[in-house]
Amino acid sequence: MRVCGVEIKSNEAILCLMASNQGLFELPDCRSNRLQLVNDQDPEQIRKFQFALAKLAEDYRISHFVIRERPQKGKFAGSAIGFKIEAALQLIPSVETVILSSGAIKESLSRHPVPIDFKETGLKGFQEPAFISAYAFLAK
Repeated sequence: MRVCGVEIKSNEAILCLMASNQGLFELPDCRSNRLQLVNDQDPEQIRKFQFALAKLAEDYRISHFVIRERPQKGKFAGSAIGFKIEAALQLIPSVETVILSSGAIKESLSRHPVPIDFKETGLKGFQEPAFISAYAFLAK
């Protein structure tokens, strides 16, 4: 199974591909580690953003997008643009989108801790939350 962990920050989706095969985890190379929604007021830009994500899913045979849940209100609430990005992911018909709560991620990590230090993965530091989301989903 191949999934793409997604961390939504401001107007961009930070991505981390991860594959699992018989309990072994792999971090395949990906042509893009982040995609930006340039103008969320323009429907054409949203369509282009969604097309880029759908094409990425098709090219890398991604079965699931895994997003860490963000609160809708309060001090740490997600932005309106972030929720548009989330909706664009959820509306891609060929890929299932899963939203994991922080509690579900913590529970999965407590049962199956990450076996290596993040710095050894070769990923960029800003990809760590997306990596953790993808790992928590695959490890459950």
